[in-house]
Amino acid sequence: MRTTAIKSTSTVASNTASASAVTGSVIFNTDAGSRRLKIGLVSISDRASTGVYQDQGIPALQNWFSAALTSKWETETRLIADDQALIEQTLIELVDHLHCDLVLTTGGTGPARRDVTPDATLAVATKEMPGFGEQMRQISLHFVPTAILSRQVAVIREVQDHAALILNLPGQPKSIKETLEGLKSSNGEQKVPGIFAAIPYCIDLIGGPYIETHASVCKVFRPKSALRPTT
Repeated sequence: MRTTAIKSTSTVASNTASASAVTGSVIFNTDAGSRRLKIGLVSISDRASTGVYQDQGIPALQNWFSAALTSKWETETRLIADDQALIEQTLIELVDHLHCDLVLTTGGTGPARRDVTPDATLAVATKEMPGFGEQMRQISLHFVPTAILSRQVAVIREVQDHAALILNLPGQPKSIKETLEGLKSSNGEQKVPGIFAAIPYCIDLIGGPYIETHASVCKVFRPKSALRPTT
């Protein structure tokens, strides 16, 4: 019988430095805005979760958010095995009990037998958001033809007093950055939008906190009616 475990520690860090914690609770940029954005980060890998190699997905995401966000934020992180029941349990915990507004997973999105992250994500969903998966594959296809093998999905999970956006991301740091930021020319001009450009407005629509970013990393799009004065 396979034994599964959730690796977790608690850490507090400043938004001005790169995040180093892989698992647990991390708080960033505590001096900005009103309600803090709560992000769940879940790295899904049999080998990383058992210590065969070091997880790279969660540190890459924490470092990206440190560079991209100007709003205050914190993370809940989990490093778990490729087990569908465990993934579902973790997503439910992060949304229903810890009230994460955004949950990002890395790993387990391919066609292999143990790649069950999209299946677990769909199992806990109340709404599917297919545009995110379509855009992620479009971005990745600019780099590798095997992007069509990815089964990444995005969903909304709603409970009585809370809702969250859950997205499956690639596992490699370079691919994570490309997916979130999109494709830019050598002079920094946006060629293909990254998925994060649409995430803050999605969080607005499901009742989450107002998210602002550094435009040089990722420029958020909102309709004019949804814009708030810059603080």
